[in-house]
Amino acid sequence: MTDATTSGAPPPRARKSTFETLELDTRLLGMIGAFVVLCIAFDLMTGGRFLTPRNIFNLTIQTVSVAIMATGMVFIIVCRHIDLSVGALLATCSAAMAMMQTQLLPGLGLEMGGPVLWIVAILGGIVIGTAIGALQGWMVGYLAIPAFIVTLGGLLIWRNVGWYMTSGQTIGPLDENFRMFGGTNGTLGVEASWIVGIVCALGAALALWQGRRRKVKHGFQVKPVWAELTMIALTAGAILGFVAILNAYEIPQRRLERMFAARGETMPEGYTEGYGLPISVLVLIVVAVAMTLIARRTRFGRYIFATGGNPDAAELSGINTRMLTVKIFALMGALCAISAVVASARLSNHSNDIGTLDELRVIAAAVIGGTALSGGIGTIYGAILGALVMQSLQSGMAMVGVDAPLQNIVVGAVLVLAVLIDIVYRRRTGDA
Repeated sequence: MTDATTSGAPPPRARKSTFETLELDTRLLGMIGAFVVLCIAFDLMTGGRFLTPRNIFNLTIQTVSVAIMATGMVFIIVCRHIDLSVGALLATCSAAMAMMQTQLLPGLGLEMGGPVLWIVAILGGIVIGTAIGALQGWMVGYLAIPAFIVTLGGLLIWRNVGWYMTSGQTIGPLDENFRMFGGTNGTLGVEASWIVGIVCALGAALALWQGRRRKVKHGFQVKPVWAELTMIALTAGAILGFVAILNAYEIPQRRLERMFAARGETMPEGYTEGYGLPISVLVLIVVAVAMTLIARRTRFGRYIFATGGNPDAAELSGINTRMLTVKIFALMGALCAISAVVASARLSNHSNDIGTLDELRVIAAAVIGGTALSGGIGTIYGAILGALVMQSLQSGMAMVGVDAPLQNIVVGAVLVLAVLIDIVYRRRTGDA
């Protein structure tokens, strides 16, 4: 009998564990595990108040503004740049939109509460944010000024430009339609939230299955069908579970009574109603999907990661890295304006300290989410999860009664630790 190894037959494949078969991202699992441990610890320390539907709802709407900007910061850092001006740029865009709503547009005949004023104000803010971002990108890309210096100057400039625009005053109240992007002032309700949740779950399932089909089409190895279906079930379950938690947060009875009274109706005895999915979270979902599609399915996205991986090789291959830099900073500016909508709508007015220290939170969210400061590596979903971890840490410490200075010390320590873990991880996996 001829030995299999001497007859040219391939050696038998080692059996993979269930974990290996599912091809789960170990970094993502680590972040999820840390987040779960964090939530459980704070829930125990607060006597069960941290993991209530009410607190999860509030935690979610507090995360949105930073998470939106963190998706843009991924592209900035992937290209080996940094943007220290995002918090100040948010303040400038917020000031511009507040002034348009309260003074400029009403003077042109557009009334507060009308169907047009808030749309014009948001579009105006996005144009301003995009223009400022493009200006900074032009200085970095074409004038070769380091991004650190350009955006550090922007941090000082745009924060004070916003102050001069409002003469240092708080501007408000903002348009009632505009305030719907803030959180409790604008939610979808239980039924619409379930519809959105089901659509998102089906969309995620379709995306995962289409990804499998593309791999098969191009001859790549794929997971077994059962493993693919397991991942689809886990993803859909997480989406629907999140919607269920938000739907469980009920509108206070007094607010319900005022809502019925405003419509000239009497609230039925024992009537209850849940808030559902906030519109601001829906905005984050749209931004996250759009940014993921840009990163994975467009030439622009491929150029970003190619440039971050090796800028010299990217330029030699024909990529206009200077214009690419302008584009990613312009995109960052537009995302700052969208975040300004969410942040100012949640406060119902513009205040001059809005966005303070957001630049540090945004960078921390991207880095904790797995974006490599050396460039070339980063994910949108990781940055959003990083923002959620950061906000959970701050909210949990506030609920426990930790002083604000100590909160910032802990956040700074977590950021340094995250970078250290990232360096060690990449050395061990050979990605460094």
